[in-house]
Amino acid sequence: MYYFASLMIGILVAVMIAFNGGLTTLYGMYSATVIIHIVGLLLIGGMILLRREKPFAKRLPWYLYIGGVLGVATTASVNFAIGKISLSAILALGLFGQSVAGALVDQFGWFGMKKHPFRAYQIPGILLVIGGIGWMMGGKFTLLPVLAVFGSGVLLVISRSYNARLADETSVYVSTFFNYVCGLVTAIPVFLLLGGNEPIWTGFALSPNVWIYLGGAIGVVTVWLSNVVVAKIPQLYITLLMFVGQVFTGVIMDALHDGAFSTANIIGGVLVALGLALNLLFERRASRRLTAERNAEAE
Repeated sequence: MYYFASLMIGILVAVMIAFNGGLTTLYGMYSATVIIHIVGLLLIGGMILLRREKPFAKRLPWYLYIGGVLGVATTASVNFAIGKISLSAILALGLFGQSVAGALVDQFGWFGMKKHPFRAYQIPGILLVIGGIGWMMGGKFTLLPVLAVFGSGVLLVISRSYNARLADETSVYVSTFFNYVCGLVTAIPVFLLLGGNEPIWTGFALSPNVWIYLGGAIGVVTVWLSNVVVAKIPQLYITLLMFVGQVFTGVIMDALHDGAFSTANIIGGVLVALGLALNLLFERRASRRLTAERNAEAE
């Protein structure tokens, strides 16, 4: 179930990025970030009220709330790259950043996460994943957008880790609520400081394409699902499953937009999927072997 949930996060994130891209084009990067957080906060706030949860009932360490702040940086970095590099490249680079950060978090148990030490049998699968990402990139390299999206992937893993710890102390709904509260509190001053030249200042008009406003709502679902799965399976596998979901959803969306499938994206996505499948197979075999050894010792 948790593996399927991770796959669904990837699918939803691909759709969310496309919606947020439309919002950024219309209003500007910083304005879009604020709107995304307002929509998300309205949705999760309504859910909190319906469930009669008390988000301010417990006093917790301040650093558990920084997931939303990091989420703003993640959203802004991706919005910055939209239009400068392809959607497929954004997906590939973001997931590569998450893969690197996720592997380190798993190895060392950073940010209070459970340790999942790196094993030698993971190397072939990871090489396939890296090869798939490189194939999707097609050798195209624009420094600032590439660094921004890679960094967004790293920040997302850290944000996900702190949100999961906050969920352990409260609930997945309360954690998601604070993710959007802290995100909005951060996004508004950033917008006021840096968004002075954005189109929204010349007049706010609603787009007839209502779907572009749904990115914040989809974000609530992805944050909620992340809070559920992070404590259950390794960060690296969450990232890779998200990657598969994002890549193949991105391929379908690109085909609908451009009228043709991208061969490079399909080949790259297949390589990533094979790498993931190989790692999951070895992981399952190792788990079964360990269980058998423990049972033998118990006898």
